[in-house]
Amino acid sequence: MADRTVVVTGANSGIGRVTARVLAERGARVLLAVRDLEKGRAAAATMTGDVEVRELDLADLSSIRTFAQQLTEPIDLLVNNAGLSLPPMSRTADGFELQFGTNHLGHFALTNLLLPQIRERVVTVASLAHLIGSIDFADLNWERKPYRDYPAYGQSKLANLLFASELQRRLERTGSSVISTAAHPGISATNLMRPEGQSLGLRASQALIGLFTQSAEHGALPTLYAATADVPGDSYAGPRHLMGLRGAPKLVRRTARARDADAARRLWEASEELTGVAFPLKTPLSA
Repeated sequence: MADRTVVVTGANSGIGRVTARVLAERGARVLLAVRDLEKGRAAAATMTGDVEVRELDLADLSSIRTFAQQLTEPIDLLVNNAGLSLPPMSRTADGFELQFGTNHLGHFALTNLLLPQIRERVVTVASLAHLIGSIDFADLNWERKPYRDYPAYGQSKLANLLFASELQRRLERTGSSVISTAAHPGISATNLMRPEGQSLGLRASQALIGLFTQSAEHGALPTLYAATADVPGDSYAGPRHLMGLRGAPKLVRRTARARDADAARRLWEASEELTGVAFPLKTPLSA
């Protein structure tokens, strides 16, 4: 990773922190893109190598635009890692449902704004929760139906995979050498889930899930694999054991819903309309 510049979102904790630390140890210049600068600086202080902390709130399009405008240098690798799961009903600064707005729309906008500067790869971190996901094109932001945290999270993580695939298709059409890959960490012990407002039942289910979790150190391995291994575009990496819950990384399959090219195209178009950010690269006239 020497002489490469890397951006990792949500790099102050969990899988993002491990990913940033390992890439910095391997010689990369790593930008920790974090919502909380104080936590970001505390994380950076534990790392060796060339690391820098920059403010980025993926739940605020104005923050995303400011981050992108201030980042004028070439970027070799963008790791779309940040996310949250199962909060009470909340909305982003722009009125999007918080999980869909942060996990998908925020990274959608960030990637497209930075894409002219990206030279090698975009990695999007998804989740096994995409297995329960479906895209409700009639109500993406839970404005009509009663809010349900698990389905909302599943939708946001399915959106991550559809985004990664559609990004690869668009890159190929432009003749770009940049590739889009995705990864999921299995079940990892991180602070992704916010404890405030959670029911006793949800806390109990998390305790049960905890019996099968692996450390953030191991959970970051699929992300690092998707970021650095010699894999084709639209690859999806995850743990190899216990039905994808834990273990060393390998390329894994995704559900039929996550392979739906028509849904991916529709989601991309809806995301452009919602964020006001469009794919910036042009298809060659000869294509």
